[in-house]
Amino acid sequence: MTEKNILTVNNKLRFIQFLPGIAWFFIVLFLICMPGKDIPKNDWFDLVSFDKIVHGGIFGGLVFLFCMPFKKVNYTKQQKLNWFIKIALATIVWGITTEFIQKYLVVGRQFDMMDWAADSFGAIVAYFLCKKIFV
Repeated sequence: MTEKNILTVNNKLRFIQFLPGIAWFFIVLFLICMPGKDIPKNDWFDLVSFDKIVHGGIFGGLVFLFCMPFKKVNYTKQQKLNWFIKIALATIVWGITTEFIQKYLVVGRQFDMMDWAADSFGAIVAYFLCKKIFV
């Protein structure tokens, strides 16, 4: 079988192709559930808004990893874009969900609307990156 035949069957995506995204999803879940006392504090992080850069990267990575399997599938441009939009929106919803998880379920963590904004920004940037690379 050729590589394309292994990755796709009748132009369908296979579960195995999404394993990197699924693994990253659970890594993000683990990270957001860390108690506040376990998160390193550093004054220069606040100066450069390092926390927001990390949020954008984490959630942008999630979008990228879930869009990546569409690169090798023979979907139309519009079909790919529709999936990319759904993935980006689901990631944005996951971002706000993680803020509520931190507010209500994680000791020493709090809801931060700016974290969600950074999550959303990262998801949107990744959407446009995926649109350029994978379509």
